[in-house]
Amino acid sequence: MADVLSEKSRALIARPVLASLATLNPDGSPQITPLWVDLDGDDVIFNTAQGRKKARNLERDARVAVTVIDPDDQYNVVAFRGTVIDVTTDGADAHIDALAKKYLGVDTYPMRSEGEVRIIVRVRTDHVAMGG
Repeated sequence: MADVLSEKSRALIARPVLASLATLNPDGSPQITPLWVDLDGDDVIFNTAQGRKKARNLERDARVAVTVIDPDDQYNVVAFRGTVIDVTTDGADAHIDALAKKYLGVDTYPMRSEGEVRIIVRVRTDHVAMGG
């Protein structure tokens, strides 16, 4: 059952603050990646390219942990465990451009690689540990 983010947590995620995403490697060890995040309803969404380490880890194990720490107030933190409930290519190119606008202030994602296939990953927040 989902644990819904508070308005304070939602406000932090709405800002251009980097998140840290933890996934599980094949041997069970954690893999942590800084990334851009967004909200869609009560779900947290992020964007990556097919074939990247985090995408491969999520294909095998849908469990994640995410932390977002306010750079202006280190005690304003959102931390949750969640489950990936959907992965899609639909709208993923437009979504990475929207994230580039949010985080970089540019209209088009400037780090796109030739031939990469972007995906949107949707995460249900199962347990909000801090900042709820």
